[in-house]
Amino acid sequence: MRVLFVAPPDLKSHLYIMTPLAWALRTAGHDVRVACQPDSAEALAQAGLTAVLAGEPMAETLAEVDEQSEPPKRQAPPATLPVQTDYARDDPYAELEYLTTNLLPFLHTDAMLTDLIGFARAWRPDLVLWDAMTYAGPVVARACGAAHARILFGTDAFVQLWEAVRAAGGSRPDPMRTWLEPLLRTHGGGPFADDVVHGQWTIDTMPPWTWRPSAPHYIRMRHLAFNGPSVVPRWLYEPPARPRVCITLGMTHREADVAEASAADLLEAVGDLDVEVVATMSAEQLASAPRIPDNVRAVDFVPMNVLLPTCSAIVHHGGSSTMASAFEHAVPQLIVPSAYWSEKWFGPVAQANGLQARGAGVWLAYDSDYLTAAGLREDLMRVLKDPSFKENAVRLRTEMMGLPTPNEVVPAVEKLTAAYRRAV
Repeated sequence: MRVLFVAPPDLKSHLYIMTPLAWALRTAGHDVRVACQPDSAEALAQAGLTAVLAGEPMAETLAEVDEQSEPPKRQAPPATLPVQTDYARDDPYAELEYLTTNLLPFLHTDAMLTDLIGFARAWRPDLVLWDAMTYAGPVVARACGAAHARILFGTDAFVQLWEAVRAAGGSRPDPMRTWLEPLLRTHGGGPFADDVVHGQWTIDTMPPWTWRPSAPHYIRMRHLAFNGPSVVPRWLYEPPARPRVCITLGMTHREADVAEASAADLLEAVGDLDVEVVATMSAEQLASAPRIPDNVRAVDFVPMNVLLPTCSAIVHHGGSSTMASAFEHAVPQLIVPSAYWSEKWFGPVAQANGLQARGAGVWLAYDSDYLTAAGLREDLMRVLKDPSFKENAVRLRTEMMGLPTPNEVVPAVEKLTAAYRRAV
């Protein structure tokens, strides 16, 4: 079986979510290629995957794409923390229309589609597996007659909005259809249908207790956190003398030049505590801090899979890969979602809701606009002193270990590909 993965440009964390399944298919004997724009070529090579380069490097970062739509800073914190079903409840149409006009098209340009469809028609993949932000995937699959499925990187929020728009009815055109139907027509992909939006099936990497829409056919798969090529630093050879706390803001926003929670606020919160802090932040992120406290070890990067087994807690932005690493090593989590764009609705809200409800962590603030050093310090000490947080994190790890691994998902992928491939 020939399998073509379609990855988004310059989003290493999304590529790393795909990597374990790509290798599971390869070690099962299938021919695997990963299509991307040139921005991701180095990351693909480092993951040991075979790249198919299409189009040109992104001319803009995600921050530049979205800066025109950034909402004004809020003056007062919301009265309650949200739940996933609150996303764009007042006007899902406007949110989805914005996404299909100002964000998603930038992730797969006309040049990328042209190159990719040319390759796919020559190589003839049986299956196209596409990142849930990269709608070049179904267009390519339709153009070459392959089966196709999505891989979720977080909450299925695009389909959430699409279902809400359809449920509301009215005379306004479906934004997804308005955007995708001309692409299908241009590239010989046939008529628009629902599977173009949600795939013929969907590989779901989210925890089973998170909210999800009703329409897609989901295949659950354990999110095996892949950290990329790395070396264990020598200082991690010895266990910490004090409780160790990791503070990280993830890799995606650092590389996309997107603002996160203030490093100054985060370090101020922990500077006088009897803990050892490992802050995985770049020099640019640390620039806002007047000084680095004596109990803080600032490192540009350290792989979560070797750091977290030594940690008593982790403070982070709610990214799916960071959460998967924390689940795997049973580390209590303190979540402060980014205030950037609508990002908190694509994983952090749904996961933070479930994490807090299960007593394995704390949702620190509505988002990073409302984080305070005093609030973080208080909640961190509560998590470190109350053993129930660790006990519940161990329980969640056991639950996650019961989900199918990428290797165990391969037979279902093979069966579904055969069924849908015959149908085209």
